[in-house]
Amino acid sequence: MENSERDRLFDEANGCLALGDLDQAIPFYRQCVALDPDFFDGWHALGMCLLKLGEVKEAIGCGLQATLLKANDLLAWTSLSQMYVRDGQIAEAESAKGNARILSLGGRVVRD
Repeated sequence: MENSERDRLFDEANGCLALGDLDQAIPFYRQCVALDPDFFDGWHALGMCLLKLGEVKEAIGCGLQATLLKANDLLAWTSLSQMYVRDGQIAEAESAKGNARILSLGGRVVRD
């Protein structure tokens, strides 16, 4: 797949993020994942922006998508744990944190 448009949008979003304009970044991140639903970086960044703006439920959806795309990514599980904490879902947060801990110790959540 040609990813130049996705990458251009991702750069735009990151530029907005760097300037602290999360409201402007989110539509760019949304377009990235619409163009490429398997774009881990787009899902992760969108989730973190949504979390910072208090859109916790949608952030969790993005975080879950990121962990589906890269099940052995430490940052994805750590972020998802933070999202669950913000939503008051402590058992889910502990589970995600446990996966992050496994990965931080060099283990794997999912075998390749």
